[in-house]
Amino acid sequence: MQYRPADEPNLWPRLFSEAQRYAFHLEQRDSYAEPAEAERIKRYLAGATPPDSTNREWPDLIHEATGRDVTVSRVRVVTVPHTDYHRWLLSVTNVRVADGEDIRYLPRHLAGEVPPDDWWLFDGAKIAYNLANETGGPAGLAITADPWITEYCEDVKVRLWNLAIPYAEYVKSDFARQ
Repeated sequence: MQYRPADEPNLWPRLFSEAQRYAFHLEQRDSYAEPAEAERIKRYLAGATPPDSTNREWPDLIHEATGRDVTVSRVRVVTVPHTDYHRWLLSVTNVRVADGEDIRYLPRHLAGEVPPDDWWLFDGAKIAYNLANETGGPAGLAITADPWITEYCEDVKVRLWNLAIPYAEYVKSDFARQ
C-alpha cells in the first residue's frame, strides 16, 4: 500500500485521468471535517443560504471524467436521523448530481455490514482509501491495487449500490425528513 499526503498536487486529477470505466466512492462516516466546507455548514446551520463554492477543481474533474464516458458515482451510508453534516450535504448534493455524479443514499440500518473506511474504487483495479486524522480532517490517501482488496471492494460496491436510493428519490423520502 502506498501513502499519499492529502495536499499532494495533481493526485486526484491523476487518479481520475487513469480511470477508463468508472470511479466509485463509498462514504460511510456521519461527518467530515473538511476545512473548505466549514463556513458553508456554519451558515446552513444558522439558517442562512450557504454561499456557493467558487472552487471549480472538483466539478471540472468530474466533467473531464464523464466527458470520457467514465461513470462517477458514490453511495453515502448515513445514520437516520441525519447528523447536521448530512442534513447540510443533502441540501447541496443536487449541485454534484448536476455536475455529473450519480449519488445514492443508504440508511445505515438497511446497509448490513459496511467497511469501516471511505474509499474510491477505480475500474475495479485500484483503491484509494480516504485517511482521516484524529479530528476527522483529511490526512491523505492509502492506495493499493491488491487484487484481493479490489475484489472485496467491488463486491461491496455492487451490494450497496443495489440497496441504495438515488438522490432525487431519497430527498423526497421519509428518511430525508428525519
